[in-house]
Amino acid sequence: MKLVMSKPVEEMGPPYGRRWWALGVLCLSLLIIVMANTSLTVAAPAMTMDLNLSSADLQWVIDGYTVPYAALMLLLGAIGDKYSRRGALLLGLVVFGLSSVAGALVDSSTGVIAARAVMGVGAAMIMPATLSLLVATFPRAERAKAITIWTATAGLAIAVGPLVAGALLEDHSWSSTFLINVPIAALGIVGALLLVPPSKAAHSERLDHVGGLLSVIWVGALIYMIIEGPHFGWGAAAITAAVIAGVGLICFVLWELRHPRPVLDVRRFAQRAFAGSTLAVALFFLAVFGAFYYLTQHLQFVLGYSPLDTGVRMLPLAGAVFVGGALTAWLTPKLGMKVTVAMGMTIGTVALVLLTLIDVDSTYSDVVLPLVILGLAIGLSLSPCTNAIMGSFPEDQLGVGGAVNSTSIELGGSLGIAALGTVLANSYSSELGDAAAKAAAKGVRLPADALGTAQDSVGAGLAVARKVGEQAGAQQGLAFADAVRGAFSEAVAHTSVIGAVVLGVGTVLVAVLLPMRGGANAPTADERADGSAADGTATDEAATDEAAVAGSVPDQATTASEQPAEAV
Repeated sequence: MKLVMSKPVEEMGPPYGRRWWALGVLCLSLLIIVMANTSLTVAAPAMTMDLNLSSADLQWVIDGYTVPYAALMLLLGAIGDKYSRRGALLLGLVVFGLSSVAGALVDSSTGVIAARAVMGVGAAMIMPATLSLLVATFPRAERAKAITIWTATAGLAIAVGPLVAGALLEDHSWSSTFLINVPIAALGIVGALLLVPPSKAAHSERLDHVGGLLSVIWVGALIYMIIEGPHFGWGAAAITAAVIAGVGLICFVLWELRHPRPVLDVRRFAQRAFAGSTLAVALFFLAVFGAFYYLTQHLQFVLGYSPLDTGVRMLPLAGAVFVGGALTAWLTPKLGMKVTVAMGMTIGTVALVLLTLIDVDSTYSDVVLPLVILGLAIGLSLSPCTNAIMGSFPEDQLGVGGAVNSTSIELGGSLGIAALGTVLANSYSSELGDAAAKAAAKGVRLPADALGTAQDSVGAGLAVARKVGEQAGAQQGLAFADAVRGAFSEAVAHTSVIGAVVLGVGTVLVAVLLPMRGGANAPTADERADGSAADGTATDEAATDEAAVAGSVPDQATTASEQPAEAV
């Protein structure tokens, strides 16, 4: 047996024997690129103090990773399909590891932002490669189970990121949250060489370079607008980005409709299963990332947990994701994808509704139930949707399929943090202003500049409260700290209302879009080449939608050309 796996998976007859070990490598690679974002929320305060970051600096330290990550995935996924999916994974891990070292060594905001941006480029190579290699390596009968594990890993990373960062920050500086990526990336590189078989498209065609470039322009501009507008105001930069995103999207769609070999066939969005699944992924991560953004702050600033304690208390979400994924494997074949996904999104909406009950007197026990319910909802909804998205693409476009799924995640997550974060900030500022006005009526006044600083964020508010305690007495400081915590708790409840409404409306839209026919056991497009429906009528869209959600169908030895198509 050769030490380095060199036989392409496309040339293997029986299923690859070490495919489950290969899945472990792919999940490990996924783990670090998701953790790179979630761990930074815990490391941000220490980084801010050490590098003297402004609010704008900190925002771009966080989001400098997101812009190239989302913008480049579609193009890099297509390049991986053409040349080498494993090569894209390996190169991405190298870039990610080296830029993590750079991020740990720099001592300026510009340096950290640049390092995070290069990490985003590496992540844009890794993410679509993990999904495309998974689908290429596993036989159809096992893909749904493998994708469930992949999805659960993403949920695990959301919760484990703060835990790992919190543990490191107990005895080390913020740079350790960058350096932890290096040994994991190195392990991923070795594992990929030993266990992951190479793979690429069987039919190598010329890349749609113009379509790929247009996708980079419009997605990048859209993400920039989502970040810039809500956080820094709708000035010239945000409006310009919005115009570029709109014009770029129109040009992209028109070009792809006319190109004989488009980087992404936009006609796929006319398929109900594909469109519904893509929308569900984006909406779910809008809610999840938005809720995660304010819950980690609530646990630290209102309930007073350390970064490590906060990470530990987010773990129930990860466990619930695995439970939801296991239930999906059982429910989807019985109920169908439409019912399972709608059920998951409904449960997620319930979790956000429960968060609307948060107030200043709430304890961790009031937070843990919504966390568990939200994790269960992630497991129930995302696995079938990812399965459907990947099932919509032929074998020679698996990297593009992975990129579409991952771009939906990033667009939804960025919009969730930006939109819900803006609602949170405005609500907190308003609530604190009202509290200060009531205090002033009782003769307790704050300097105007102090109140303005406190309204910037809950962390700034508690810092102002400490200064008030030093200058005006401990009782005054404690009273203002209570006002800050109360204002933030009210803001969390108000923001959760908005999140619940968005996800609830999205649930209805997704339920309408997803086809009733088909499910985990629907025949593939090859097996239904004539597009016949159960009643014998020709329904090309139904056949396509059924193929899109077919993730656990055993590979058939007989093709549709050799036997009549089966009715559903």
